[in-house]
Amino acid sequence: MANLKDIKTRIQSIQNTRKITRAMKMVAAAKVKKAESTVKAARPFATELTTVFKRMLKTVNGQFSLENLRVKSAIDNYPALLEKREINNVGLLVMTSNKGLAGAYNANVIRKTVARIKEYNSEGKRVVLFVVGQKGVSGLKNKIDNLNCEMANSYISVANDVTGMGARIIAEDIAEYFVEGKIDKIEIITTRFKNMMSYSVQDWEILPLAEDIEHAEDVKAIDALMLFEPNIHGILQSIVPMYISNIIYQALLEAQASELASRMTAMSAASNNADEMIRLLSIEYNKARQWAITQELVEIVSGANALK
Repeated sequence: MANLKDIKTRIQSIQNTRKITRAMKMVAAAKVKKAESTVKAARPFATELTTVFKRMLKTVNGQFSLENLRVKSAIDNYPALLEKREINNVGLLVMTSNKGLAGAYNANVIRKTVARIKEYNSEGKRVVLFVVGQKGVSGLKNKIDNLNCEMANSYISVANDVTGMGARIIAEDIAEYFVEGKIDKIEIITTRFKNMMSYSVQDWEILPLAEDIEHAEDVKAIDALMLFEPNIHGILQSIVPMYISNIIYQALLEAQASELASRMTAMSAASNNADEMIRLLSIEYNKARQWAITQELVEIVSGANALK
């Protein structure tokens, strides 16, 4: 029979753990409501921007005017970003979190990333990683040692505070690698938020933009007639960076909501497991206490009988 003190210590330890998991569940539940509202509010704009951009590219049909092109950064160089070329190097933007205790959220994203790297390596393509979140950085470091892959950059603070500026910084880095020819294609591995209980790990293509638009399945009888004021050159130089940044921003929002929902579910399950363990240990404690009392009574009766 287990020692009463040991059982009581275990019960107290689990009770302390339950306080933490319940607090984390409440915090995640409060945050996920806001994150859910934000991600759902952002989806219509992202969808409409994508539709407008597809119409523009179909209208332009690859005819870009390079006269008087002024480029402050790589993301403004829209002719290079819309260029089609042979794909030898692939960039993967991976969305993970900075904190753990979110169930299998980070593990699922990392598993998908490693599988994608191996798939491209089997095709003879090299992979360059851009990782959002500390968990992705630490989780992928050891897994890519034997693969044809390198980690180009990581973004830790962006995972905690999702903003349009953070998405723009990532977009500029990716665009620079693309324009310089270090990568020929870029994809996002993120999670799409469904509801409080579920999400799905997805693979979104960003660059090359022209290829993505041309083969998009949801383009149905788009009216290609559009007028551009003041000129097509200025509009494309504005909307291409906006389109890339918005895709990344939407992916960050989806990932954040998915992470919080996963953490809330995981902490809820942990709290329930703690309750069950406390219940079982309480039964074991009562049995041990009853056994100890019975043993003491037997010893008292035996001693009394011995004195007769």
